[in-house]
Amino acid sequence: MLEFKYDTQLLIEGKNLDEDIINDYFNNNLKGDCLLAVGDEELIKIHYHTNEPWKVLEYCASLGEIYDIVIEDMERQSNGLHG
Repeated sequence: MLEFKYDTQLLIEGKNLDEDIINDYFNNNLKGDCLLAVGDEELIKIHYHTNEPWKVLEYCASLGEIYDIVIEDMERQSNGLHG
């Protein structure tokens, strides 16, 4: 069984986005692993494994517009179950 079930990916479009601040927030406030937060001041790509993807969406939406949202259940995928 996986410790963190959901592979959560999205893009944030905004102004004055800061990779370091976003990374710090995830590490200090959200439970998960495999964090990737890369981009520039106007566009950040997020990739994160968590059991609480709604918290990721809520935080990211507070920073700007979120889109291209993908949340996959890795447990179902690894068991060969789809959709």
